Amino acid sequence: MSSGAAFFDLDRTLMAGSSAFAFAREAHRSGLMSRREILSGALANLAFRLQGSTDQSTDQLRDQVGQALQGIEVRDILRMGPGILTEVLPRVYPEMLREAWDHQDAGRPVYIVTASSQEMADLVAGALLFDGALGSGWEKADGQYTGRAIEPFTYREGKAVAMRALAARAGYDLEASYAYSDSESDLPMLRAVGNPVAVNPDTALNRVAHEEGWRVMRFERLRRRLFVAGGAVAALALGTGARAALLRRRQPPPAARLRRAVVRR
Repeated sequence: MSSGAAFFDLDRTLMAGSSAFAFAREAHRSGLMSRREILSGALANLAFRLQGSTDQSTDQLRDQVGQALQGIEVRDILRMGPGILTEVLPRVYPEMLREAWDHQDAGRPVYIVTASSQEMADLVAGALLFDGALGSGWEKADGQYTGRAIEPFTYREGKAVAMRALAARAGYDLEASYAYSDSESDLPMLRAVGNPVAVNPDTALNRVAHEEGWRVMRFERLRRRLFVAGGAVAALALGTGARAALLRRRQPPPAARLRRAVVRR
């Protein structure tokens, strides 16, 4: 067995906020989403974060994302890459980037592990000079997404499954590996390694981390984060909700379904 690796959740761990919102804004600029659809996704995302997740909600998330992608041209998603990076890269936490590069300097490869698409995961991992990424795969046919997920869906237990498969292929020792996340939903990912680290943890993860003696990195206050997120959603609702309700739009059916792709990444 080789030495271990380091695995990093993306949203609210490597970066502030959600990569799904960056995806949504670029999709709006590209004409694939309306302001109303972005607001709907933002509200659903916030509700999901406050309520937590279950196996049932994971299945629902997978199905919703699949329905959103069905019929979308793969090249249209890939072409959003540069715009997405302009949103994501300024949000990357310097503390986490330094942590990842320290692992590389110590001989441990570093990977992003996210429920976002494999294409987005690869895009961000390449920009950050990581060694790779584990994202959600979606079946493609004739240059379009079919809407069928490729197992494992990298959310909750699916993240741990993907990490074990990579470790088996590459010869990584998971007991000597590290994993970083902010959320209770990533407990399977954190428990898959010998060195779990809670990063700006939510209440449930913070409790588990203290009970099990895990390392905790805290450089952003959760309460402030929720106030900022709530204020942003409220401002968006007040500023664009009424106008969006009056807009008459013509969009191809596959593009309209993208509104659900921003929910709960």
